Amino acid sequence: MNEEFDYDLTPSQWEALKALRTPAAKLPRLSRFAIDGLVALGLAVIHDDMPAITAKGRKVLIRGSSLLLQDLAA
Repeated sequence: MNEEFDYDLTPSQWEALKALRTPAAKLPRLSRFAIDGLVALGLAVIHDDMPAITAKGRKVLIRGSSLLLQDLAA
């Protein structure tokens, strides 16, 4: 995996990153701690008091999804 997209995210951060793919109006209640961590990594931003996924966050999510599947299969 490219180190640029290799992040050791917690399960709650992965869940928050996945949830940010949905429109803001349909976002579930997300952990503020998880969102703050994603913002610090540049994977999410806060815009008008609402979290949103960044382009970098989308790339990490896509690349990380295959790793998560490999972990489940092991």
